[in-house]
Amino acid sequence: MDGVIVLDKPLGWTSHDAVAKVRKLAGTRRVGHLGTLDPIATGVLPLVVGRATRLAQFYLRSDKVYDAIIRFGYATDTYDSEGQPTTPITEPEIDRERLEQELARLRGTIRQMPPPISAKKVGGVPAYRLARKNIPVELKPVEVSIYSIELLDLNGPEARILVHCSAGTYLRTVAHDLGIAMGCGAHLKTLRRTATGEFTIERAHTIEELEELARQGRLKEAVIPMARLLPEFPSEIVDSVTASHIRHGRDFRVSPFHVRPGSRYVKAITQDGDLIAIGEARLPNLYHPIMVL
Repeated sequence: MDGVIVLDKPLGWTSHDAVAKVRKLAGTRRVGHLGTLDPIATGVLPLVVGRATRLAQFYLRSDKVYDAIIRFGYATDTYDSEGQPTTPITEPEIDRERLEQELARLRGTIRQMPPPISAKKVGGVPAYRLARKNIPVELKPVEVSIYSIELLDLNGPEARILVHCSAGTYLRTVAHDLGIAMGCGAHLKTLRRTATGEFTIERAHTIEELEELARQGRLKEAVIPMARLLPEFPSEIVDSVTASHIRHGRDFRVSPFHVRPGSRYVKAITQDGDLIAIGEARLPNLYHPIMVL
């Protein structure tokens, strides 16, 4: 099985838990994930299986979509519901118009400070490890993009938002910063990722569904084949002779009718529908295999 299984990660699981489970179901250690989800989060967690693990580098900067609930009234040390309150607990009445104004200020490219307890590395060590040892953490703001942020519902001190953002954006920081802006403190109560890159919640399987497929010997049905991954890369069907040349690292030509001019990468796919390589442009219509699968 070479491809991607999109998991609907359950609440309380780490991304490592999910990888370990699918390794067991698939009977292989060649399983990895395309972007960490905190235990508090649920939703889309793409898992690469088999040879597809080598494609992970092309997914490092995938956009994300989140459905989140922010609880106004108090902040926490982790910026989410699992942390300890750092301000008095209150039940504020949130003004919708003012909140909409604060959300509008977050749209676009902004500089965001990662949460003190996060996977962000400081001197090669994740910040959360240092924080748990009470070692002062000096994080630096990073540039992220929030393409859209929409208020879906406002119910007392809780606001539900839908966010489309760049990789590296922390929704916990969004919640914390909104609490400061609204003058009442806030933290992230729930978080559900509904999309990352090309993978959406509609394509996701629960752990229970994967277990049942594995029990029936049909787990492969949950795998998105490698040839269907990276849809933004044009595909070139290659014959057996060309495929052999590619496997030996030789450049290959593509049809100008199939591959749009200026495409940096192309997928070389055999006549049997198997992705065998990712090629990078060297000359117009000439590609070099930078990854042979």
